[in-house]
Amino acid sequence: MSLVIPEEVKARSEMYQGDELGQIKSKELLKEVGLPNGLLPLKDIEECGYDRETGFVWLKQKKSSTHKFEKIGKLVSYAPEVTAYVEFGKIKKLTGVKVKELLVWLTLNEICLDDPPTGKLTFKVTSGLFRTFPASAFEIEEKEVGKDVKGELEVKEAAAGGAAVGVKEV
Repeated sequence: MSLVIPEEVKARSEMYQGDELGQIKSKELLKEVGLPNGLLPLKDIEECGYDRETGFVWLKQKKSSTHKFEKIGKLVSYAPEVTAYVEFGKIKKLTGVKVKELLVWLTLNEICLDDPPTGKLTFKVTSGLFRTFPASAFEIEEKEVGKDVKGELEVKEAAAGGAAVGVKEV
């Protein structure tokens, strides 16, 4: 089943095409709403969009993917289309994301940052069950993006403290 996004939503949304730009923008969005940048490790992103007016976000990838968050030992499945409504410290009405708990796949529908100083994230499933994990388990090393001399996108590795490593002058 393919996601149908109304034209009026698309018209007022920020939309990005392609994996490289989709990866960058999805991480920027998570950071903007105060959440760890590694929460949505999608692969082969075709399109991502964000309607700031309503907080509606969508991400389309070529096919379903799974990711294991090593620090917490959890396997998560991402459908070809992931949607949600975002606000600061919270992702709600999440679709397209399932987590494996014991032998069962459970559909996640909300992620929220509890009391920001503690750095805990609570993941809620549609049945009302929830689990809490440290937000640091979902952080990944950031990359800085700039334009090189030819005007092409250039990705530069950045250390956790924000200092760039091996950055050439542009």
